[in-house]
Amino acid sequence: QVQLVESGGGLAQAGGSLGLSCAASGLTFSRYALAWFRQAPGKEREFVAAIGWTGGGTNYADSVKGRFTISRDNAKNTVYLQMNSLKPEDTAVYYCAAQFMGSTSIYRRSYDYWGQGTQVTVSS
Repeated sequence: QVQLVESGGGLAQAGGSLGLSCAASGLTFSRYALAWFRQAPGKEREFVAAIGWTGGGTNYADSVKGRFTISRDNAKNTVYLQMNSLKPEDTAVYYCAAQFMGSTSIYRRSYDYWGQGTQVTVSS
């Protein structure tokens, strides 16, 4: 059974930093592209960042480019999202997702598995 479990969410002030982790189990982690999406209240889930299954390619939403960094550790079956220079508009539930041998797709339909999400709240 595949499980993706996010952690590291919480409350931060604008301009601050938070780091998210997503631990995967039940799959061959190194063969999966991984991504982070987020969903704010009343809005659709949107793409944040992705990293390819070979680990060499990344993709970011324009809204987070230069502030967020996605990385992966295949030995730990974990994908990370380092969030710096946080803004109140970054407030959302953050989800990780996995796509078998996929690309750094920005589309939700590309991903095979999803975590339950972790809340990030940025105060002004």
